[in-house]
Amino acid sequence: MSAATRARAPSGMTWEGIDWATVRGQVRGLQARIVKATQAGRHNKAKALQWLLTHSFSGKALAVKRVTENQGRNTPGVDKVIWRTPVAKTNAIASLKRRGYSPLALQRVFIPKKNGKTRPLGIPAMKCRAMQALHLLALEPIAETTADLHSYGFRPERSTADAGQQCFIVLARGSSAQWVLEADIQSCFDKISHDWMIAKLPTDKVMLRKWLKAGFVYQNELLPTDAGTPQGGIISPVAANLTLDGLEAMLAEKFPKAKHRGLKMHMVRYADDFIITGNSQEWLEQEVRPALVEFMAARGLVLSPQKTKVTHIEEGFDFLGWNFRKYNGKLLTKPSAANLKAHLEKIREIIKANKSAKQANLIRLLNPVLRGWANYHSHVVAKETFARVDRYVWSMLWRWAVRRHPGRGAPWVKEKYFKARGTRTWTFAATEKQEDGKRREFILLRESDTPIHRHIKIKADANPHDPKWAPYFESRWGKKMMRSSKDRGKLHRVWRRQDGLCSTCQASITTSTPWDVRRIVKKTQGGSDAASNLQMHHLNCRRNQVHAHNAVV
Repeated sequence: MSAATRARAPSGMTWEGIDWATVRGQVRGLQARIVKATQAGRHNKAKALQWLLTHSFSGKALAVKRVTENQGRNTPGVDKVIWRTPVAKTNAIASLKRRGYSPLALQRVFIPKKNGKTRPLGIPAMKCRAMQALHLLALEPIAETTADLHSYGFRPERSTADAGQQCFIVLARGSSAQWVLEADIQSCFDKISHDWMIAKLPTDKVMLRKWLKAGFVYQNELLPTDAGTPQGGIISPVAANLTLDGLEAMLAEKFPKAKHRGLKMHMVRYADDFIITGNSQEWLEQEVRPALVEFMAARGLVLSPQKTKVTHIEEGFDFLGWNFRKYNGKLLTKPSAANLKAHLEKIREIIKANKSAKQANLIRLLNPVLRGWANYHSHVVAKETFARVDRYVWSMLWRWAVRRHPGRGAPWVKEKYFKARGTRTWTFAATEKQEDGKRREFILLRESDTPIHRHIKIKADANPHDPKWAPYFESRWGKKMMRSSKDRGKLHRVWRRQDGLCSTCQASITTSTPWDVRRIVKKTQGGSDAASNLQMHHLNCRRNQVHAHNAVV
C-alpha cells in the first residue's frame, strides 16, 4: 500500500469496518523502518518516516483506538468532550491534523502520594491525548533504539522486575560492588527544561513546544507551564526517559577506565529513580555524584539531597518496593518494610470502610489487592512476608467479624464466617446467590499460596520495534502467558479448540509434555493476543520447525 493510500481513510470507512490487523501491521512496518534508519545514523530518513507515520490513516486510527479504550477513556479534559460512539471515533480520526492544531490547556488535579504530599496531574483533552498518542507511535521506536541499556521504566516489554533482577545481577556475587549510590531526582517531571527538550528530543518540535507551553487550568484560572512535562500526558513518560537517557554513556565517558581500575560501576534506572554501584564510598560521593549533578543541571534538574545517599550493601537499600541487602555475604531481595506497611494499611482501610458490608462483597474488594501485591513480589524472597500478611489479614477479619455480633461467642462467629476447605479450617469464605439462581462461593485469597518464580530479565539491547527481535519477544511472551493466572482460561479455550492436539504434529498436549503458545498472525504483522489468533504446540515441534526453516533459508 502506498504512502498516499495510508495517509487517508478509505472512502466510506466506519469505525466498525476498520481492519485492525492491517492497521497495526502498517504502523509496525513504519516503526521498523524508523528503527533501521536510526541504527544506520540516517536521522533525516528517520524524520521523514516519522512524518509519514504521523500523517497516515493507520497511525491516526491506532491513536484514537488507544485513547478511547484505555482506563482514562471516560475522563474528559477542560472541554468536557469524550469520544464514546463509533461515529465520534471515526470523526476523531479525520480531526487529527497538524495544520491549525492548537492544544487546549490541561485540567490540573492533585493525587495523594504515600508520604502524605500530593502529586500534580495534568489531564489533556481527548484530541490532545490522541495527537500525543499519534506522535508517540513515531517517537517510541527512536527512544527504544537509543535508550540506556539498563533503563527499565516506562518502556514497552520492560518492568520493575527487570530492574530488580539487574540489581541482583550486579550486586549478588562476593566480588560485586559493596557500595550503592541511591539517587532521586527532585520533582523530575515538573522541572525538566523546556529548552533542552525542544532542542534535543527527536520529534516534531512545533508540536512538542505547543504541548509543553499549553498551560493548565486550576480552580478556574489559566496558569502557564514554564518547565517540566505534565504527568498525565501520554507522551510525557517517553519524553522524560529521553531526557535522562545518556546517563550511562556519560558515566562511561567520565570514567573510561572504571573496569580496569576495579571501580565496579553499574547503573540501574527506573524512570527518575536509579542506583549506581561502586567499590568505595569516597569515589561515589566525591567523583560520581558531582558528575551526576552536572548532567542533571544541563537538563534543569536537581538531585534530592534528602533521598540521594551512599549505602553499604550490608546495611541494605530500598528500590522499587524491595529491600536489597546482603546477609553473611548472600544477597537477598525482599519486600521492603515501607511497602509492606503501605499494603497492610490499604487492607486495613478497606476493612474499616466496609464494617457493615456483606462478606462476599468484602472478599471481592480484598482479593484484587492481595493478588496484585503478591504477584508483584512473586519473584523475590517473599514467602515469609506473605505468611505474615496472611496472619495480619486474619487478625483484622476476625475483629471485623466479632464486632458485627457483640452478643455472640467465638464458636458461632467462626462457624458463620470461617469455613473448612480441604485441610484448612479457617478459610474466610461466603456463599452468595446469583441472578441466575445459582449459588457462588467467594473465598479470600491467601498470599502464601502464591508460587515464587525467579524472573528472567529481558536482554539489555532487546528492541520490540526491531523485527530481528520478534522471535525473542514471541518466546518471552508465550512463557509469561503460561505463568499468568488470568490467561489460563484463554489457553484452555485454545487447547479445546485444537482438541488437545499439537498444531504441528497432531499428538496430544498434556501437562507432562513441554509446550508453548504462539500467535498465528505475528505481532509484527498486526496480530493480536485474542484466543482466535493463538496456537499451542509442543516445544520440540516448534524448535524443529524453526531449525528446518533456517536450514532452507
